Amino acid sequence: MEQYIARAAIPNPPPLPLNSQHLSRRTTLFNRLFAAVYAIASLSLFYYHLTSLLKSPTSVSSFFVSISLFISDVVLAFLWATTQCNRMIPLRRREFPNNLKQLLKNDSDFPALDVFICTADPYKEPPINVINTALSVLAYDYPTTKISVYISDDGGSAVTLFAFMEAARFAAEWLPFCRKNHVVERNPEAFFESNQDLDSQSEKIKIMYAKMKIRIENILEKGKVGEEFINGEEERMILGKWTNSFTPRHHPTIIHVLLESSKNTDITGESLPNLIYVSRQKSETSRHNFKAGALNALLRVSATMSNAPIVLTLDCDTYSNDPQTPLRVLCYFMDPKVGTNCGYVQFPQRFHGISKNDVYGSEYMRLFIFNPIGMDGLLGPGYLGTGCFFVRRTFFGGPSALEPPELPELHPSHVVQNSIRSRQVLDLAHLVARSDYEINTKWGSKLGFRYGSLVEDYFTAYLQKSEGWKSVFCNPNRAAFYGDAPMNLLDAVNQVKRWAIGLLEVTFSKYSPITFGVRSMGLLMGISYCHNAFWAFLCIPVTVYAFLPQLALLNGASVFPRVWDPWFSVYAFLFLGAYAQDLLEFLQEGSTFQKWWNDQRIWSVRALSSYFFASIEFSLKSLGISALGFNVTSKVVDQDQSKRYDQELFEFGTFSPMFLPMATAAIVNLVGFVGGLIGIWRSGGAWEEVFVQIFLAGFTVVNCLPLYEAMAFRKDGGELPREITFLSLFLALLLCSFAAFFSSFN
Repeated sequence: MEQYIARAAIPNPPPLPLNSQHLSRRTTLFNRLFAAVYAIASLSLFYYHLTSLLKSPTSVSSFFVSISLFISDVVLAFLWATTQCNRMIPLRRREFPNNLKQLLKNDSDFPALDVFICTADPYKEPPINVINTALSVLAYDYPTTKISVYISDDGGSAVTLFAFMEAARFAAEWLPFCRKNHVVERNPEAFFESNQDLDSQSEKIKIMYAKMKIRIENILEKGKVGEEFINGEEERMILGKWTNSFTPRHHPTIIHVLLESSKNTDITGESLPNLIYVSRQKSETSRHNFKAGALNALLRVSATMSNAPIVLTLDCDTYSNDPQTPLRVLCYFMDPKVGTNCGYVQFPQRFHGISKNDVYGSEYMRLFIFNPIGMDGLLGPGYLGTGCFFVRRTFFGGPSALEPPELPELHPSHVVQNSIRSRQVLDLAHLVARSDYEINTKWGSKLGFRYGSLVEDYFTAYLQKSEGWKSVFCNPNRAAFYGDAPMNLLDAVNQVKRWAIGLLEVTFSKYSPITFGVRSMGLLMGISYCHNAFWAFLCIPVTVYAFLPQLALLNGASVFPRVWDPWFSVYAFLFLGAYAQDLLEFLQEGSTFQKWWNDQRIWSVRALSSYFFASIEFSLKSLGISALGFNVTSKVVDQDQSKRYDQELFEFGTFSPMFLPMATAAIVNLVGFVGGLIGIWRSGGAWEEVFVQIFLAGFTVVNCLPLYEAMAFRKDGGELPREITFLSLFLALLLCSFAAFFSSFN
């Protein structure tokens, strides 16, 4: 891949290694043996189900129970199989940035880097957080003349532009301060929070930052930039474009160069990186394709201005935590053994401010750590939406089949000769940022980030893999990036619901991983991509196991084998084996039992909320009944909410139908557990037939303790709304009554 990121070819391979990789034979052997045994047990369970179904059913209800459990177990087995593909060849890597010195002797030897930062709403994504992200990458340990940072403001907010005008001035002080003091945390907010004992120079910078923050927050509160905050005629002219007819959904293109490396310097005289604000044109008559559309606009605009061979994409809250991160990336892109056909290097998503035991499972260990490590042993991890360094060439067809853009200036090998402030460059940049520019072009289908799914990250990388690209998972000891995680349950489940809808769009398209993916990438990689694509199907088995056995228990019906029946051991092995393997992976990665417990609990919560409602919304959309929108996850934190989050209390607060299934399940399982114990007592201790049902109900009750607390005992503003409690009680009563009637009828 080095031919895509360096102007001159590297004559010889580097004598010192730039990276290494390690495959644990012991872990691989264990995973494969366990998978074989578990698969045999799963097939045995299918045999048990089929023989039960083939027997003459004693009633309609027993047949319904048997077929429901069979379908649920098939779904669970399939989803388990998709995880095994990521356990066959788990690959771990290590980089040696110091060895780059043998290749990169001067600043001119470094490939240029374009950074894309996307934001959309200053009231959900505070501008101070966005500029902290930008400042952290502007201050990379990298030649400043090689860095260009592009801010995509898809909400078209004058407040956001003003914030970056302030950030550009602050950068002239912040960057030399970081270099002089060897600062590692180059997000100012994070630096000042973690460093309380400051010298006089640090105190001066802290005061400057605090004043800037106050000005930005004052403007945000007022909702407009007053004359008293404008510095100079240039700022007045650009901010004057926000007229009364300017709205987030209808406005002209605004591109403003805040810093130009060839002209702007810091207080020590060193060049500053390029910093460009971009708000693409919006029109109510044009499709904008959400974040994918914004990223494609940045791809084109950046091509006209800098056209760096490496592109880093970041969410607005994902700041750099390691200034040497680009050097780690070059350890792969400049290694001819790894760099061949390597389209991107993905870093794991890490989050700051996570509660002690990660109450909402926001670390997503399987999605962001375990699966990428496993996929790295195949063709490489997927794109996680942020913290990813792409080779620009990756967006223009496969490695051996270039898909040329419609303009030569957008070609990945085009060299920009003019200043980024020149009229020629700016005119072209405005042209390619028009809302109607993509009409009759291949953008979104063959070029750039791909359209057709709300999860543009998953879909884009998936299609790039099918074209022949590979990728690398870079997981250094020091987190490369930190982001914000949802601090209330509604935001957490809504975020996953949006992902699940986007994944269903891929699953039921001509690009489904189970067909197209397997054909284009091979069996293991295709099935690996199925793991996320079929997320929403998890709502089927979780819903069945959360209600059906418990309702049967209330009616004295046994639906599982007795404890002394040999088939009971199959159920026990499948349940305990899956949970034990998952726990082992958490512990091996340095996590804790309590974090794992919270993760498995939120797994079932998502199934009964995010996946359940995603399936409904996707089905309605497919029937043309409703249209989907893209809701930005709020990054604004209420102080009381933050306090409850630190105490690891479930945050409900507002009414949402998303809470109804989980609350109903909590009540049904509590009633089923108590009713089952009473039934055992009345029968003189005959527990063998209903042990599995009692266990399932008790296990669910323990998982639902935070819900019971929020229903009955909390009055702190984060409790479960009364409407949800009453509705769930009514639904639970209705289900119990229906089950009793159905049982007596048969």
